[in-house]
Parts: sequence; C-alpha cells; structure tokens
Amino acid sequence: MEPSEASGQRDTQALLSTTQEMELRRRDYQVERPLLNQKQLEELGRWSSVTGTHQWRTWLQCSHARARALLLQYLPVLAWLPRYPVRDWLLGDLLSGLSVAIMQLPQGLAYALLAGLPPVFGLYSSFYPVFIYFLFGTSRHISVGTFAVMSVMVGSVTESLAPDEDFLQDLNSTVNETARDAARVQLASALSVLVGLFQVGLGLVHFGFVVTYLSEPLVRGYTTAASVQVFISQLKYVFGLQLSSRSGPLSIIYTLLEVCWKLPQSVVGTMVTALVAGVVLVVLKLLNDKLQRHLPLPIPRELLTLIGATGISYGVGLKHRFGVDVVGDIPAGLIPPVAPNSQLFAKLVGNAFAIAVVGFAIAISLGKIFALRHGYRVDSNQELVALGLSNLIGGVFQCFPVSCSMSRSLVQESTGGNTQVAGAVSSLFILIIIVKLGELFQDLPKLIWLVTFVATILLNLDLGLAAAVAFSLLLVVFRTQLPHYSILGQVPDTDIYRDVAEYSEAREVPGVKVFRSSATVYFANAELYSDTLKQKCGVDVDRLISRKKKLLKKKELKLKRLLKEEKLQRQAGPLEPAAASKGTSVSINANTSIRDIESNNMEGSKAKQVSAGKELEDTAASGQEDAKAPDGSTLKALGLPQPDFHSLVLDLGALSFVDTVCLKSLKNIFRDFREIEVEVYMAACHTPVVTQLEAGHFFDASITKQHLFASVHDAVVFALQHPRSGPVSPVSVTQL
Repeated sequence: MEPSEASGQRDTQALLSTTQEMELRRRDYQVERPLLNQKQLEELGRWSSVTGTHQWRTWLQCSHARARALLLQYLPVLAWLPRYPVRDWLLGDLLSGLSVAIMQLPQGLAYALLAGLPPVFGLYSSFYPVFIYFLFGTSRHISVGTFAVMSVMVGSVTESLAPDEDFLQDLNSTVNETARDAARVQLASALSVLVGLFQVGLGLVHFGFVVTYLSEPLVRGYTTAASVQVFISQLKYVFGLQLSSRSGPLSIIYTLLEVCWKLPQSVVGTMVTALVAGVVLVVLKLLNDKLQRHLPLPIPRELLTLIGATGISYGVGLKHRFGVDVVGDIPAGLIPPVAPNSQLFAKLVGNAFAIAVVGFAIAISLGKIFALRHGYRVDSNQELVALGLSNLIGGVFQCFPVSCSMSRSLVQESTGGNTQVAGAVSSLFILIIIVKLGELFQDLPKLIWLVTFVATILLNLDLGLAAAVAFSLLLVVFRTQLPHYSILGQVPDTDIYRDVAEYSEAREVPGVKVFRSSATVYFANAELYSDTLKQKCGVDVDRLISRKKKLLKKKELKLKRLLKEEKLQRQAGPLEPAAASKGTSVSINANTSIRDIESNNMEGSKAKQVSAGKELEDTAASGQEDAKAPDGSTLKALGLPQPDFHSLVLDLGALSFVDTVCLKSLKNIFRDFREIEVEVYMAACHTPVVTQLEAGHFFDASITKQHLFASVHDAVVFALQHPRSGPVSPVSVTQL
C-alpha cells in the first residue's frame, strides 16, 4: 500500500460516527454450526495421518548440492572463512587472540596440576583442541581449552585409578613420580579419546537436545558447588602439605579434615608465596577495573604474576632455600601421537560420559549467550561434533579433556574478537611457547588458582552429576521435548482450526498465520518452539532483520555524511534561500529517508479523533502504532521482501504453565515479527496461565491483554479487521 492510500484509509476510519462504532461493539458474536464430535469433524475435514517417509527420502538423497551442504555443515570454516572481512575484523581477532593466549598460558599450567598431570600437558591441551575447534566449531566467541571444572573431574579419575600408594619405592617409601605421571597421562589421554567419541557420536545422531535437560539452575548449582572442591583441592599447594589421595563420596570432606590436621606441618615459604601471588592478582584486578576505560587492552595480570613469580623463584632459589615446590622440567617441542590404551575404556566409560555431558553443557550455554548477544546462531549438534573432535584428536596427542572457559571467552569478546580466528591465533602463540619458551617456566611455583566454578561437595563429581541429572529427568516428560508443531487452517463453515497437513479441507486464512504446539512451552523446548515457528511461517526472520539493520545503518551513515557536508557548506559561506530552508528541515533520525530530506516533506502525524466508542480499537492497536516505523524504514522502502501475511496468531491452548524462559521466548517472538511488520496475537490461554503471565510481568505497554483472545477464531477475525499494514484481507470477515 502506498503512503497516500494508507493515509486515506485512516482518514476514512476516523470519519466513522460514534454511533456506528458503538453499534459494531454491541453486536453479539454468534456462530451457527452443527454439533460435531471428533468422528464427524474428521469426516468433514477429511482427516488423514501424515506419513514420515518423505523426510527419510530427503535425508537419503544424493546430489552435488547435498554433498556440498553436508561438507559446509560439518566443516563450518569453509563457509565463513572465504567471506572473512579482513579489513574490518583481522586486527580485532589478532589482539583478542594474543590476549586470550596470555591468559591461556598460566591457566594451562595450573589446570594440568588440577588434573594431576605434569604442567606441560596443560600446554598441549591449550594448543591441539583449540585449533581443531577453529575448523569445526560454530560459535565465534567461546575460548576452547583447559577449564577448571573439567580438570578437577579428570583429576578425580587419575588420582583414584593411579594413586600415589601404587608407586611407592620399596627402599625409602617415596613416590616414583615419573612412573606415576606416565600412568596418569595414559589415563587422561584415554579418557579424552573416550569423551570425544561420546560427543562425536551424540552429535552425529543429533542428540544435542539432551543438554536442555541440564536446566540453568542445575548447571549453575553444579558449577558453583564444584568451586568449593577446586578450592579445597588446592589447599595442599598453598600450605605445602603432602596429603593422601582420596576419591568417592565424602572424599572432599576427608581431604579438608586432613588439611586442618596437618596445618602445623605447613611450609612457610609456600604460604608466603601463595599469599603474595594472591595479593598481586587482586591488586591488578582492581587496577584493571578502574582503568579499563583508558586501556586499549586489559592488564595481563596472570602473565605478569607468572613471569614475576618465575623470576623471583629462579633468582632467590625458593625450591632449595625455602622448600617451595615448583613446576619442574617442561620439555621443549611437541610429542608424537600415541594410540590410547583401549583396555582402560571399561574403567573410564562412566566418568567419560559425565565429563562429555558437563563439558558440552558449559560450552553450549556460553555459546548461546554470545550468539544471542551478537545476532548469530550456534548449532548444538555441530558443537557436540566440534568439541568431540577436539577431545578425540587431542587425546591422541596426550591432551586431557577440555571445554570452554568463561573468563577467557569474556576476554576474547571484550578485546575485539569476532571469529575463531582469535582462537587460532592464541593456539599458535601457545605453540611457540611449547616449542621454544616452555623451559623458561620450569621454576614457576605451584600457586593456588582460585576459580569460581564447579564440583559437588558431598558426593564425588561423577556421582553428583548423575544424581542431578536423574532428578532433573524426573521433572519432565520426554514428549514435551519433541511436540507436534502445526500451521492451522479453518475448517469450512466453522470456527474450528485444524492442522492443514492433516485436514485437506482446512484452509489457511489469507494474511494470517495460525501456529500451534501440542505441548507446553518451557525451558527444554522454548528454543525449538521459536525456531519451528519461523521455519513453518516460510520467512527467514533472522536474516530479514539482519538485512534491515544493515540497510538502516548504511542510511544513517549517509545521513550523517550529508549533515556534515551541509555544515561545511554553512561554514564556507551563506547558502541560497532554498538551500537554507532545506537545511533547517534535516533530521538526524536514522529512520528518516533521504527523499524526505531533499524534498523537505517531513509531515507531522495527524491528530486522532478519540471517542468512547473507539476505546477497544485504539487500545488494541496502540502496540501496532508504536511499533510502526517511519516510511523510510519499512521493508518496502528498503527494497526488502515482505512476508505474505500481516498477522500471526499463537494458539496457546496447550500451555499448562509458563516459566521465565517461555516468557522471554514469547517476548522475543513479538519483537522479531514486529521487526518484519507482522503483528502477533495470542489465543486460548487458560486462566492459570494468564495469571502466571501477569505474575511474570509479561504484559506491558507494547503487549497488553488485548493481544490475547478467548479463541483462535476471535484472534483471526480481529487480525483481519485490524491488519498491521496493507488493506484488509480479501477474505470477508463475515465469511468466517
């Protein structure tokens, strides 16, 4: 519809008398139809079940296009790297990769100690998996590598299956550390291979949805509790104590009691070293927070502490003079690949599955956060494959299982990282350390590494995870994870709406899409609900919004350039009268079209005639009017394709409850579809659900109760009477 036509229609509506408006409101809503039971309804609508063979035929098709699509799906780097904007993103990725590598170095050394392994294997685990994820991952911002939670879980396995007691030398009852470390490295690498096999297998069978059963409260509770275990497990390094190896339920409690019992045996030099290092880290963190606006990059506090501690340890001789335990020999160069010992798999299978699930849950949670923030999508199944290959190939090169680190991921994003090129840069920096500089850190004292993540207190990590998952699974029904989604059409001469795929006589109402889920919407399927809605509507909503924002940004930049040129002309000399009057009408509003500036045709909005009879229409349409953009920012004005429908009706009759994730998902649906000029309505909510919507503060100025209708038919009729844009649908309201 042209702007003049839309304006004329609004003027016509404004001329309706109050009496006519009140008469329309007084009319009773009546539907005359025979009483239909389910059998009669199926006969009238010619119901037939939908077969699933067509989808299988699609999966089994073999063609060049499908082969290329599969290649790009499982090797995403081939899709985004050729289109990489070098000029815009390369500098940010280089700086980000360097910043992450500076953090990765000390974390890799420290987390290897948490895993019960020599520190150099932390460097290996910071190189191989990171580079593999660069090739196969879909998240642009997470930093894959060593992680405290994963290291503690690995450490519980290595210390339980290869305890110090098994490597005592007969003569002096001391531990043969060389043999012990070799056995633990073999266990950790076999564990990494098994974790990778689990993750790759689950990803290939599209089992990524399993992570939705690890709800946010479960993951946060699990990771928060594990921070206690990380802290307690490092107390022996802080006080320089020799403790017995323990595993299983209540092991952390016994470890804490033993630490308290042996406190009089503490090494003073180790305590002072840990205290000084902790104070330096805290001071540098406070300095970072205070100066972050003035610094191009954060102060590398971990690296500075590492270099300082290493230098002091070497110069003063902390190991020989004060008995401070140091990292020890760090061999230079890479090691050849080694096949894992498959005989260990039977002992490791339970722990491997727990570590695989926890590592994936942490990675996908962070990946989705960054994806939502930056407007792209991560594929949960491909993330499983990418993490699995990182652990699988890393295990062959004697790495231990890895995931992603929240602290490094935040640094990677905040320092300008745009893609996993930053991850590749950080891995290459670690490679240089391994090949040439690793031996410089052999005098580094074992510092405590305080982190804010995960482990179960009373139970061991694997048992704690199993108990938490089992409890979570009892709260949900599997059918709610994979409900039936459908687009509804009207059964002829009734106010009944059924799935158009099952009822051949059911017809979609032109201009209105009606969408329904057979199950309630909650944290486990909210994302699937939103994705399926966009898919079944036949519009790539996310891509359309992205293109719209890019065009508006270009228009804004062009407007600013015109304003700047006009300002320069004013400073250069007086303008012609016509030009001067034109300049006074220029607006900085990015949504204003250039045509309006040039023609000085900026019109004010016409005053509306408000009456008591129009109260319902005005209130219900207020959200639409607020959301309408100026003519210059509409899809049509920007040259973008418009959806073939103006209204979307969500049939929420299946909702039995709503949670915070559901509320957020519904709000996002309203926001996204209004961005592409489609108004959204809800229908058939039960009273308890409406109460929960109110309690969750779902309704506001843009989404009111007048967007919620008693039935789908009510919403469809209202949508036809009040289209968001364009003329009223050719389908007569009386025909419904």
